[in-house]
Amino acid sequence: NCAGGTAQHAYTLTVEDTTAPEFSEVPEDYTVECSAEMVMADASASDNCSEVSIEVSSETIAGNATGNYTLVRTFTATDACGNSSTATQTITVEDTTAPVFTSVPEAYTVECSDDMVLEDATAEDNCNGAEIQVSSQIVEGNATGNYTVIRTFTATDDAGNSNTATQTITVEDTTAPVFTSVPVDYTTECS
Repeated sequence: NCAGGTAQHAYTLTVEDTTAPEFSEVPEDYTVECSAEMVMADASASDNCSEVSIEVSSETIAGNATGNYTLVRTFTATDACGNSSTATQTITVEDTTAPVFTSVPEAYTVECSDDMVLEDATAEDNCNGAEIQVSSQIVEGNATGNYTVIRTFTATDDAGNSNTATQTITVEDTTAPVFTSVPVDYTTECS
């Protein structure tokens, strides 16, 4: 029979947080036109022991044109003990819109002896500049001085999207010939 005895035992209990936070929401991947606004939604995460901080970094991966690229957003969730986890969102940016002409020379008719005025067209693009190439085609008419010039303007952006516009110049010969010399009238004897 043990009466009045006491015993003490000491022990150390160590609690460690080794679990990384878990993402509860990560923005979905999406594709957007290069001229549209990109939605940069936030991610959210939780941890079993402490508050979570989320940092975002971005990497841009160039594509085959100025308006074509990929943006990879990396979310890093870290708890108070330094445990972390990552998630990514990929935003694909594309240039699928052709340039738009802001001015195209008007069609006109000109006399065949007059100089033709060959004005330039202008165009703009939603993502980057547009380069304009001009080609001409001559359509013969019913006489040497009657013909049509069809000028085709092709505006192309860096991604290869293009748009065309035309100008028609009608060339006419409506002027009668002018005598440069006429023999002088004279009188002669019949013999």
